[in-house]
Amino acid sequence: DVDSLVFDLGGYQGEWAAEIHRRYGAKVEVFEPAESLAERLRERFANNAAIRVNMCGLGGGTRTERLALCRDGSSIFRTADETVPIRIVDVQEWFAQEAVGEVALMKINIEGGEYELLERMLDTGLVKQVRDIQVQFHNLLPDSEARMESILTRLSATHEPTWQYPFVWENWRRR
Repeated sequence: DVDSLVFDLGGYQGEWAAEIHRRYGAKVEVFEPAESLAERLRERFANNAAIRVNMCGLGGGTRTERLALCRDGSSIFRTADETVPIRIVDVQEWFAQEAVGEVALMKINIEGGEYELLERMLDTGLVKQVRDIQVQFHNLLPDSEARMESILTRLSATHEPTWQYPFVWENWRRR
């Protein structure tokens, strides 16, 4: 609803953020680390104070990476002819800096970055601040399946799946 905070990690062109805001009136924090995409998102949402675009990704530590540009599959774990520098911010630092309370929904579609992000959120207890976690796990790394299973086992201590299609999409709701 209008009092909810929603995170869109992997904003891309902003369709998901726009639809969530249209349906529920929620405040949306969009995270898009690619400068060209983030600028387009800022233009798209310039007249909507409820949708804020952050030109960074959230992860397990603050650093600079190279993003391989592959349309909606852009990733630091892929190769492409064109790469751009991006900024990743430690999720715990970002939550503290922004004084984040409850997050109603966190959509995570970050092309392999979901592993370190969720591991950091589990290690720090931040997952308890998120009511629903909607995540797309990507099978891009040699240990993707094992890491996914480990994350889901740990996540089950605080959340339960409401629907699950492994390596497609799944949603976990806080108990």
